[in-house]
This record gives sequence, C-alpha cells and structure tokens, in this order.
Amino acid sequence: MERTLVFLKPDALQRGLTGEIVTRLERKGLKIVGMKMMRLGEELLDEHYAHISHLWFFNEIKDYMKGAPVIAICLEGVDVVNVVRGMCGPTKGSDAPPGTIRGDFSMANQFNLIHASDSVETAEVEIPRFFREDELFEYDMENLRFIYADREIPE
Repeated sequence: MERTLVFLKPDALQRGLTGEIVTRLERKGLKIVGMKMMRLGEELLDEHYAHISHLWFFNEIKDYMKGAPVIAICLEGVDVVNVVRGMCGPTKGSDAPPGTIRGDFSMANQFNLIHASDSVETAEVEIPRFFREDELFEYDMENLRFIYADREIPE
C-alpha cells in the first residue's frame, strides 16, 4: 500500500477543525499508521520548505508554522497520495471547490489548513522527516474488505 504525509497546520488547530479533518480522512477509508502533535522548529521548517526558501514569503510561512503545533499524520491506502490531494483541494482555499477540505473551510493561500505530499517520491522523503520508524504502525484494518475489492488491494 502507498503512504503519504499529511499535517494539519496551525490554523486547523486554532480553528478547532482537527477532528473534522481527521474524520474526513478516516471516513474515506484511509488507514492512519502514524499520528502525533508536534511543534516545528527552525531546522525542520528550513528542510521542509527548502524548495521555496528563495521566495519572498518564506519567512512568513515559517513564522506561521511555528505559531502553534501541527498534527502530523501518516496515511496508507491505494493511490493515497492522489486521493488525499483531491480531498484537500487547490492550495488557495477560495479557489477550492465545495466538498474539499480547503473548499469547505479555507479562504486563503497561506492559511489553508492542511499539507499533503504531492507525489509518492515526496512522501518517501517527508514521512521520515516527521516520523521515526518506531512511530509508524503496521496493523490489520478489519474493514478493508468493505473499502476495496480484493483485486484492488496491492500485494
């Protein structure tokens, strides 16, 4: 099964939307294999946002992300990266369609509630950035047979 990293940003916690967002992810049929609350420090933020470090808003984003804890979540499922990206909606909340997390709860570009890995390759880099191996769990999800047909579950 594929894995992805999600984190609920400080605005999700401040606005009391953590439970709503996690519920949506679970109801979709995604398996939580890791979840924790954490504060993001300077070094981790520099690493995670290195790809935008040259942009004018880099320090603004870092300050925002240090403003409150985040909830880091590792999810597992078939095509989970694309599924979660679709559930999130476009980055700018006012552009996101109703029914998506950002479309239902966000108006802004920066205050957009949730981060999700943008590819399987990115997820493979991001997951160990936020989770040690002993913080990720293997377990049988008993309702899996009601989420996927047997032929849809990869070996």
